[in-house]
Amino acid sequence: MGDRHGFVPRETSLPAPGGEPSRPIRSWVRSSPGTHLWLGVIALTSLIIAVSPEGLDHYLLHRNSSNLHELSRHPVRALVGSAFWIENPASLLLYAVLFEVFHAPVERWLGTLKWLVVVGTAHVAATLISQHLVLEAIRDHDVPRSMAHVVDIGVSYGLAASVGILTYRLPRPWRWVYLTGAVAFFAVPLVAGRTYTDLGHAISLVIGLAFRPLTRQGPGHGEKPLVGGGAPGAH
Repeated sequence: MGDRHGFVPRETSLPAPGGEPSRPIRSWVRSSPGTHLWLGVIALTSLIIAVSPEGLDHYLLHRNSSNLHELSRHPVRALVGSAFWIENPASLLLYAVLFEVFHAPVERWLGTLKWLVVVGTAHVAATLISQHLVLEAIRDHDVPRSMAHVVDIGVSYGLAASVGILTYRLPRPWRWVYLTGAVAFFAVPLVAGRTYTDLGHAISLVIGLAFRPLTRQGPGHGEKPLVGGGAPGAH
């Protein structure tokens, strides 16, 4: 019977809580604003590097580096600025994928503030520890003094921290498979290459893992696993 007789009520479309099913991309971006704002700034700085004349691009990268030279002169600017540049603009697409795979789910899960605490702590701590070791190596004449001026920028330390803390988002036994892969991914380059950047990545991974207390939810806020058992659309 038609609804004009009152037997079949007309369906009304109600918005689903926590998102916009008809606009999944917009809903995803709005659910992780920090990730996408950060990615947008990186896209802008990458465009600046790509269109800059030869010489200016090198100046910008060095000025926004967190190497020993810049840390000793402008520590705050060096630590903050280095998080918004990548050395090779051609890597922007790769970073965009990594941001969506790691940063966005962590921010949605923990909230923007906790996510910032994790990635910010890792970025600052890994930078300072690795650069302190560079300073000690220079003093011991193990590396040339030019190491104080090398370009040291990028967002990989924060990414490594998100990779680490995301471990606790997965249910067992997938958690251990993921953790084994993550440790191998960062440990193999560290053992083989033994660079200060590889060390920074390893430190950041450990920092991400160390922030497990931030993942504990209060009463009535059970953990939603990424694989199996989660509600549709949960990340």
